[in-house]
Amino acid sequence: MISPFIIRSRLFVPGSRPELFAKAMASECDAVCFDLEDAVHPEKKVEARAAVAAFLRAGDFQAKVTVVRVNGRCTDYFAADLEALADSAVDVINVPKVESGEDIMAAAKCLPAKAALLATIETPKGLRLAHEIAAAHPKVLGLQIGYADLFGMAGVDRRDAVAVAGVQIRVRFAAAEAGVDAYDGAFLQLNDLDGLRTEAEAARRHGLAGKSCIHPKQVAIMNEVFSPRAEEVDWARRVLDTADVEGNKGVFVEHGEMVDQPVIARARAVIALAGRVGNVARGIAHDE
Repeated sequence: MISPFIIRSRLFVPGSRPELFAKAMASECDAVCFDLEDAVHPEKKVEARAAVAAFLRAGDFQAKVTVVRVNGRCTDYFAADLEALADSAVDVINVPKVESGEDIMAAAKCLPAKAALLATIETPKGLRLAHEIAAAHPKVLGLQIGYADLFGMAGVDRRDAVAVAGVQIRVRFAAAEAGVDAYDGAFLQLNDLDGLRTEAEAARRHGLAGKSCIHPKQVAIMNEVFSPRAEEVDWARRVLDTADVEGNKGVFVEHGEMVDQPVIARARAVIALAGRVGNVARGIAHDE
């Protein structure tokens, strides 16, 4: 599905820490991800599930995209997590460790009526079958990269930019074939904001739409990096203005650049994204 949301920044908050929920919702992130999986100790799973479900039932969160990362299909918590969220206003269910289209179909059967699916690619098998996963159900809005598990299983150094780029590009093309977005995984070095920016800028160049955040201080950088820059918007407007003048010409030149239909399509996408970013700034997180 074409995502009805802009998710440049997705801030994680542990489901077992309800005292942090309102603070996360008040941050500048585009989406808050309530985590029922890795951030929650097994002894706290039931308590966290109840806390997240109650919070999402109680509020009106039109200015923020709400995401819940449930436990994986292979766990004893999966079905109960989805059942608890059935009557909530959650926007996106994030399914971790997805390895097949069957995992997506299992989640879709129990999906809250208005919710979309975000599939995390974090195992070698999931990476190999990324397109099958992205195309498995119309409710899938994107693929999310999970570096820690993926690289840990394969013995790959998380700090290796070449390895990171390889995964980004592979996941992006799998998502693109299915017509959905791809999102980058979290950067774990909280005090290395320069490193965060470098990795995020690479992700954007590789076509990804946003990146996970594990601390509020990472949010502003993500929102900046994954928004169109002023010079990009100016370029897009020039291209579209010239295209209107040139009319039916298949190819023309604008400021020394050859412009054809794919370039025009890219210019339209830049203008559309700029408009959606403007809507978020006005407190409108959900497309009509």
